[in-house]
Amino acid sequence: MAFSSRSQPAPSGDSAGPSQVPDPVEPGSSELPFGRVSGKDYGYHSGQVEEFMARARQAYEQGIGLTAREVRHAVFDAVRGGYSAEAVDEALDRLEDTLAQAERDERIAAEGIQAWAESRRAEREVLLGRLNRPAGERFRRPTAVRAASYDQREVDALCERIGLTLGADPAPAVGGVQRGPRRPVSVDDVRRCTFEAAEGEPGYDEAQVDAFLDAVIEYLSGEDRSLTR
Repeated sequence: MAFSSRSQPAPSGDSAGPSQVPDPVEPGSSELPFGRVSGKDYGYHSGQVEEFMARARQAYEQGIGLTAREVRHAVFDAVRGGYSAEAVDEALDRLEDTLAQAERDERIAAEGIQAWAESRRAEREVLLGRLNRPAGERFRRPTAVRAASYDQREVDALCERIGLTLGADPAPAVGGVQRGPRRPVSVDDVRRCTFEAAEGEPGYDEAQVDAFLDAVIEYLSGEDRSLTR
């Protein structure tokens, strides 16, 4: 499991965990105000963060097409003594929220509020179609032997919380015992989720889960209440 949802996975076959790419920015140089973790801990590669933030700032100021999706999919190598992942994530979340709100307003202006609302209902129904499936059947299983996959129980637990937020059917009792209460999710909960890895058949296909959660984030980001901190 990655230490952060934005941390770049190690290259295939690398058992050392986070990337060993050195962080070239020396303490005391001109840095973004994120703060660094200790030299023993892993943070985001400062050079990569600064390069992305510079590109994002330029694109945003010039209005040349930076999207909330691009910000959400930004990933960085994990290095010792790097920028604080928590601080960087918070800054990128704020930028993503701003862009998502702007994209929402642009859609309403272009389509009209009624057409936008109908589109939102259709998006919600698509999400609910998967959320209302039984636990263990929400996503496909990997087809390749020992293919990377996510722990099914962890994914299903998050799906039940998402379902509670979106109004999915209540999860059925398991073995005659009703599940305990679940808490709704915020858009940040979904952004920050990570799952333990499973091997082959026991898990859910990573690509399909990631695509679904991406759609959930886009849906939640389109609601004003989801952008409230």
